[in-house]
Amino acid sequence: MTVLTPTPARTDTRVASVPTSRTWALAGVVAGVTGAIGIVASGFVGAVYDESLAGDPDAIARAVLDDVPALLVFHTAALVSAVAMVVFGVGLFRRLAARTGPGSLAPAVAAAGLLGTAVVAVLGTGLDTEFIFAGAGHEDVVDPHAVILFNHWIGTVPWCWVLAGLSGTAVWVASRAGAAPRWIGRVGLVLGGLTLLLGVTPLQYMAGMTGPLWLLVTSLGFVLGDRAFRAGR
Repeated sequence: MTVLTPTPARTDTRVASVPTSRTWALAGVVAGVTGAIGIVASGFVGAVYDESLAGDPDAIARAVLDDVPALLVFHTAALVSAVAMVVFGVGLFRRLAARTGPGSLAPAVAAAGLLGTAVVAVLGTGLDTEFIFAGAGHEDVVDPHAVILFNHWIGTVPWCWVLAGLSGTAVWVASRAGAAPRWIGRVGLVLGGLTLLLGVTPLQYMAGMTGPLWLLVTSLGFVLGDRAFRAGR
């Protein structure tokens, strides 16, 4: 009778454990706070929506270009949020993948939604430099109609957080498999689902109100309420 005993090719290797650092989650807190600041700041630049200025492109342009401080806050906050969101998105993928099966799409979908939202934020600020410098003493060289378009741009594009809603619902799906605390999953279902729903309807810009809130609550949850995972590693 022959007994077969499996022998590993190497005995000096081991499976690496998932790091328990909370830096990635703290990046999410930064992304949520600065994302909300960016949304609020862009809302302060709203001459194009002022009914008293309707039909007067020159007056609208002057009002927009006079809002350089708000434009600076919007630009800086939105881009800090985008950079931090990438870090959080990659960290979220790693965190969820540590507790889901290899065939689960939830970690990748959660990360992809945040990476997509970060790209939208960068594009939403893409015209800022040109008009910020125009407002700093070069108003006469800018077409008022271009300024009007710019105001519409920053009043809409940076508010498109629909893909963050997709991330939230993916976290909920992962939580049902035990990959995240259940309460964080419920936050993803409620705030993420609402963000996703708003984003795919003609109310899409309202996603810019709920998306940063979901991101902030979720990242705080992983910073403060994920002790069981860290202890288990």
